[in-house]
Amino acid sequence: MTRFFALITILFSVFASAQVSTTDEIAASEMQSASALANLAVNPNTQNYDIIYHKLEFTVDPSVYYIEGIVFTTFIALENMSQITFDMSSSLIVSEVTVGTQPLTFSQNDDQELIIDFPDVLPAGESRTVKIVYEGAPGSSQNAFMVSQHNGTPILATLSEPFGARDWWPCKQDLNDKINLIEVFITAPSQYVTVSNGLEISQSITGDMKTTRFRHQYPIPAYLIAIAVTNYNVFTQQAGTAPNTFPIVNYIYPENFDSAQQSLAVTLPIMNLFESLFEPYPFHTEKYGHAQFNYGGGMEHTTVSFMGGFSRNLIAHELAHQWFGNKITCGSWSDIWLNEGFAEYLSGLVIENLDGESSFVNWKANKKIIITSQPAGSVYVPEAEALNVSRIFSSRLSYNKGAMVVHMLRYLLGDADFFQGVRNYLADPELAYGYAQTDDLKFHLEQVSETDLTEFFADYVYGEGHPFYNVTAENIGPNQAKIVIYQGQSHPSVEFFEMRVPITLVGTNGQQETYFLENNSDLQAFIVDVPFEVADVIFDRNNDILAAPNSTAILATDTFDFLQQISIAPNPAKSTLTISMPENLQISNVSIYNVIGQKLHSGNSSTIDVSSLSSGIHIISITTQAGTKSLKFVKE
Repeated sequence: MTRFFALITILFSVFASAQVSTTDEIAASEMQSASALANLAVNPNTQNYDIIYHKLEFTVDPSVYYIEGIVFTTFIALENMSQITFDMSSSLIVSEVTVGTQPLTFSQNDDQELIIDFPDVLPAGESRTVKIVYEGAPGSSQNAFMVSQHNGTPILATLSEPFGARDWWPCKQDLNDKINLIEVFITAPSQYVTVSNGLEISQSITGDMKTTRFRHQYPIPAYLIAIAVTNYNVFTQQAGTAPNTFPIVNYIYPENFDSAQQSLAVTLPIMNLFESLFEPYPFHTEKYGHAQFNYGGGMEHTTVSFMGGFSRNLIAHELAHQWFGNKITCGSWSDIWLNEGFAEYLSGLVIENLDGESSFVNWKANKKIIITSQPAGSVYVPEAEALNVSRIFSSRLSYNKGAMVVHMLRYLLGDADFFQGVRNYLADPELAYGYAQTDDLKFHLEQVSETDLTEFFADYVYGEGHPFYNVTAENIGPNQAKIVIYQGQSHPSVEFFEMRVPITLVGTNGQQETYFLENNSDLQAFIVDVPFEVADVIFDRNNDILAAPNSTAILATDTFDFLQQISIAPNPAKSTLTISMPENLQISNVSIYNVIGQKLHSGNSSTIDVSSLSSGIHIISITTQAGTKSLKFVKE
């Protein structure tokens, strides 16, 4: 009897369809509808200096698509320098560059660069502060700078992830340099409220313009710096545990103020959960907050997430990023799952802890349906695709599959080692408030658990696709059962997904025992002691491992011996496939599927023309009065 969705073949169907999930909306917002392939690589001309301070002075009006800026940048030369290069959209026009009172020569080019010449060579190790005065209508490579309206009122907001910071200010936007300290001065019409990272320090009004100053004293990458301006209403919550208490400052459209206060109440228990599982909020000396904006989904700007709505999942996801993405930032866009996979998994932990285990099991089941809706794709973004924003922010791979990989690490290592390993990762002084890559996480999990995770990462992080399973169990004697695990793979990049497979045996009186079987080869057999006669078998009842959602578990009966005698030939097959079986069995149906679960043939003949099938692995499912048997064959 099958107890995982349905008694069908070991193939899976395509469950996920055109429905847009909350995760899809988050992913779309965080990639900011950028072009399919961003014209940006790591800029070699920005690698010879380290930024330690930005003073950012912006003058804006939310009703006008325009910005005037004065940017002071203090940097340390990493080598002798005769010029310095910033990433900057060519649609912004620089009018002045100085060091102190000394004007410097500069140029802008079609490569989206601002190049500043020094009068003398700046020796390695020395620092300088350059002042850049500019203005213009920001570049629109990914709509990083937005002017819109809500309820008839103008709003201006920015969203720079991944490659948009240069569209509205001169910066260094590669994932290799965090700015140690920023101060942001936003000057806008005085009737509006302005938002940025860090603590609000002061406000001053001159005529009909108001300047608001913010200060953020933690290292921050350029893409997480943000501003917003509109007629916000503000309310504040108090969070944290003494002595690490801090405000949660919420900037809300007036027309949504009452409903938003109700929705955002859940932020406090979510914050408490994350602090209890991992560590205190990383920016507790400043603030956390939310600012409403008109993009869908949200964006985890450090200390203030910009929000298109206030669902609990979105609140949890963006808050999780303050640890995973903001405190520790992925060291390359190939490692984006360290940001997004963890943030999405933490939204699942909210379901587990606030809604209960059964809701969490269903959450994992939904993830598996989405992930396995296509046969290919790795969690780690291949280098060749690391500038393709649609691939970087794939909700199926970076978010959902990344989250499921995080859960499987927890499942394999156990709660104690998993959470301690992640806490050690967050506390590593080489990574904290800096950058990390996949191997950094792997190292900390291995150190705590004393487990070699090389094969796991090769299969589930760097490899593509997923496994599907067909499990059979049979009583073979008093208090003993035999379990056989068949595994297929949806993509040839992984020869075999090694995994601890959870199988639950059910007795005739409802007794249950779960066995965790180290599956490292196909058709692997396990003899287990079981204190009852087995009446049923359940595959992965808690959805702890990534597998096609209609992987099957079958209890073998006396007729199982007949099914064992069914065979097919030739294999590989070029034109014709023949089924051989005992005389007392009759075929009621024969179906052939490809590895993504698409049915390619259905009939009841023992001889099948396969000449029109594409080359590669297929599954034939043969149904008789004794049950169904599925076999794998190769079409030449």
